[in-house]
Amino acid sequence: MTDVELTSPRRIAWPVPEPELPEATHSALADAVRAAATALRAGRHRFDREELGEQVRMGADGTPTSRVDDLVENAIAEAAARHGVNLLSEEAGFLDHGSALTLVVDPVDGTGNSAAGVPLSCFAGVLALDGKPIEALTCWFDTGRCWYARADEPTEYRTTGRTALDGAQLCLQRPKQNQDTWSRLAARASRVRVLGTTALECALVAEGSVDAYADPGSDTHRIMDLAAAMVTVPAAGGVVIDAMGRPLELDVDLTRRWSGIAAATPALAEEIAAVVFSAPAG
Repeated sequence: MTDVELTSPRRIAWPVPEPELPEATHSALADAVRAAATALRAGRHRFDREELGEQVRMGADGTPTSRVDDLVENAIAEAAARHGVNLLSEEAGFLDHGSALTLVVDPVDGTGNSAAGVPLSCFAGVLALDGKPIEALTCWFDTGRCWYARADEPTEYRTTGRTALDGAQLCLQRPKQNQDTWSRLAARASRVRVLGTTALECALVAEGSVDAYADPGSDTHRIMDLAAAMVTVPAAGGVVIDAMGRPLELDVDLTRRWSGIAAATPALAEEIAAVVFSAPAG
């Protein structure tokens, strides 16, 4: 393949800026997100939309891997190896470098958006020590904006504090086999957005832009989809739970799935979960 002509309408012309990283970010996590942004920037210059979205192999999580995911994850894997830390990622699975530290990452959250040129995709990662998250970073690729938090420490972000579902502003996972539940949640909300990028939507919950994000029962989420939110949202006063009440755990078993809910308060999360949990199977 040759580089896409810079003037080609098939090329994504939107730039990928350098991530705006807090000084406190651990060097391994910082280098991982810089590598991700660099790889995405290079990929947009080399490949067009169709090529970025092309499925190139099967990932460790049992789902197809697109070219954009492959490019970015390979760059992150090289960064993790340079730092001697382990890596858990949806495409590569668990790469063991014999370290007590592990990067748990979603290289490109919002792959479909990223490949199509919709400027809503991000890197989401957690640095864990002996399986316990110690810091998290979400980076919006198309702006360089980052959300950072350390486990068990308050942040500058604050959720809306909303406790009731009726009249809430929700981000929802796109409706799949759970269309009835999706519609029941949407009917009680004042506004619904479907942005196609879980980690970015959860960051919006943390900073109070929306009241909650939810997968209404489709069991779409792997642990790396939720890992960053599991640190960032509680640090802002909110919660992250599974709609079915299953524990959220950093686990190398990528066959496990959850229906994640990130909400401004425990009361709101539980009310959303009650709607999902009460839905008929099907």
